[in-house]
Amino acid sequence: MSVQFCHQCGTGLPPSARFCSSCGVVIPVAQSVPGRPLVRPIVGRQIAGVCLALAQANGWDVAVVRILTVLGFFFSGGFVGIAYLAGWIGIPEEPIQVPGAYPPNL
Repeated sequence: MSVQFCHQCGTGLPPSARFCSSCGVVIPVAQSVPGRPLVRPIVGRQIAGVCLALAQANGWDVAVVRILTVLGFFFSGGFVGIAYLAGWIGIPEEPIQVPGAYPPNL
């Protein structure tokens, strides 16, 4: 069984913990759900959802990823633009969940 630790006080917590049992600090969702799949979400995207997909899959702040992407557009000589387009094409879109649809998750 894996154990995660509170970043505030260092207390060992179960993987499903949302709050620290010692100090009460909120445990981030990305920390408590390791290994989220790399998919472009439908809700919350700005252009194509590439920055949001990378941020959610790695547990990063989406605002920082977006700022670094914009700076990369200007200072990389077009490399970040090509990488963004490759991510737009290569990262699959999040499946739409339709209530009552059969088979599930399709």
